[in-house]
Amino acid sequence: MKARDLVVLFGVIMIVFMLIIPLPPFILSLLIIVNIALALVTLLVAMNMNEPLQFSIFPSLLLLLTLFRLGLNVSTTRSILGKGNAGAVIDTFGNFVVGGNPLVGLVVFLILIVIQFIVITKGSERVSEVAARFTLDAMPGKQMSIDADLNAGLINEQQAKARRDKVEQEADFHGAMDGASKFVKGDAIAGIVIVIINLIVGMVIGMIQLGLTFAESSQKFTLLTVGDGLVSQIPALLISTATGIVVTRAASDGNLGQDISKQLLAYPNMLFIAGGVIILLGFTPIGFLITLPIALILIVTGYVLRQQEQQTDDETTDTEEPDIDEEAIRNPDNVVDLLQMDPIEFEFGYALVPLADADQGGDLLDRIVMIRRQLAVDLGVVIPVVRIRDNIQLEPNAYRLKVKGNVAAEGELLLDHYLAMSPGVEDEQIQGIETVEPAFGLPALWIAEDVKERAETSGYTVVDPPSVVSTHMTETLKHHAYELLGRQETKQLIDHLQESYPTLVEEVTPEPLNVGDVQKVLKRLLREHVSIRNLPVIFEVLADHAVMTRDTDLLTEYVRQGLSRQITRQFVQEGNKLTVMTLDPGLEETMAQSVQRTEQGQFLALDPQVTENILQQIAGQAEKWVDYEGEPVLLCSPAIRHHVKQLTEKYLPHIHILSYNELEPSIEVQSVGVVAAA
Repeated sequence: MKARDLVVLFGVIMIVFMLIIPLPPFILSLLIIVNIALALVTLLVAMNMNEPLQFSIFPSLLLLLTLFRLGLNVSTTRSILGKGNAGAVIDTFGNFVVGGNPLVGLVVFLILIVIQFIVITKGSERVSEVAARFTLDAMPGKQMSIDADLNAGLINEQQAKARRDKVEQEADFHGAMDGASKFVKGDAIAGIVIVIINLIVGMVIGMIQLGLTFAESSQKFTLLTVGDGLVSQIPALLISTATGIVVTRAASDGNLGQDISKQLLAYPNMLFIAGGVIILLGFTPIGFLITLPIALILIVTGYVLRQQEQQTDDETTDTEEPDIDEEAIRNPDNVVDLLQMDPIEFEFGYALVPLADADQGGDLLDRIVMIRRQLAVDLGVVIPVVRIRDNIQLEPNAYRLKVKGNVAAEGELLLDHYLAMSPGVEDEQIQGIETVEPAFGLPALWIAEDVKERAETSGYTVVDPPSVVSTHMTETLKHHAYELLGRQETKQLIDHLQESYPTLVEEVTPEPLNVGDVQKVLKRLLREHVSIRNLPVIFEVLADHAVMTRDTDLLTEYVRQGLSRQITRQFVQEGNKLTVMTLDPGLEETMAQSVQRTEQGQFLALDPQVTENILQQIAGQAEKWVDYEGEPVLLCSPAIRHHVKQLTEKYLPHIHILSYNELEPSIEVQSVGVVAAA
């Protein structure tokens, strides 16, 4: 532990000892001066902070200082009542500060108690309670504001995390201050009780044990009690003032002194008026001897501030360029900024502005937050923030989604209608504007709100426009997720995995695989809609096989086999069954023999006529899939699975290609068609 840590621990232990062990008057005097110094330092720090979180330790410090002060009270009380002496500091405050007059000292002490207990402490307690309540109530709104800024691209992930942490810290701080302010209140009450005990019991001890007269005993113990009360309540008053400053302090760019001088003197003309009023007071019996110096100070200060404002305005005017916009355009840095491209952009026409405008009830920003979270869970990849903007070049009701600057999806919405998709049996009474559901390409109708209930009764699936666009966005981002996984994003995933599995990551990267190799494997998995969330299993497989080959296509196949349970569950149907179409063994052998190996990798070299025949048969089998649950699945041997996928993904992207090694043994496979050679 560091020396400063030991000092703090030793100080807390000594506070406990003070409550038990009697201390000599010299040590008491020394500790009283330390108490005053600590209170003064605390007040100065509170005045110089810009926002409350800069003094986040204050609630705990307040408890320690209060405990220290109460420990001193116990020690001084023991010394006053036991020895009739409490050290030089208390004697000085009792005789010199109050002029040796016990009555005056008692009145001064009572005034300090009133100021601290009724004015400062009570006000600080109320402000702390209100601040804690409003901070907790405002937390959900602040969190939504951060998510909205993040989705709009105004801040990045690190800035959003920092702002969320700050919101949580503010809530914790104000909650702690609400409780800590009770310490100050209790300290003031304890001070009053201790003074009463010292005064009454001290007079009794003086007359009975010390043999003093009533007057002598009253004189002696009243001065000691008042001195003890003053040296205790002055630091307490400083701490109470610091508490009030902390709980009433709003975040700003300057400390309390800067803000007061800046804002109080912001209007020089008001100082002239105040100075004039003070001069008028000189015509009263008060006299000009007292009022004139103060009035002159106000007037001179106002004149100086006014001159400074005029000088600042002149300098600002002189330094302004004649055409700032033109200079900004010529700035080469601004040209470089134009090269930046947002990974994901969502643009819409002016009629769809209410979708993103929270003031008009739009919740698109909140939906995008949920989409990013859903894709993180489903695919294991963090989708970048979506830049949202209106585009007057689009049709009023049109929208489009861009990925890496290219249009990935587009469609149209009617905000005052609902999208209704038929269950298969048409209801002639359901009339609307014919359209196509954008996410899955199903025929649909835009219907008015008064037809909605009828359509739902008839079995139609009725969806509101925000749900239509969010579903379309979700499916599009799922399809293009592999394009969003670059080397930088892959490095972030690896770093995150390394926090929990450092040995596993070190075994894979940077040797035998670099970040680019890992990225290629993960992109191939995402391209075939395989989640990469289970990174530990993926890296386990890579660690086992990367020492033998760096062929990313082959490594991807090994990884898919390692994820067999996940892949199987992705396509299995009720009853633990999987409906598939298969390749004829002869065709599989022909395709395996047609695989050519070059320095650039492996590729399938089939006769064009054979290729066309295979695609036609697969398409024909897929058309029959409407009678079965799930999406079409083609099952083949592991050796050619990758090549079959390359063959079909351009023309039949909706066909899922699985190998026998990717299926769990407990799955019941039902073949409903065979693709054979011509």
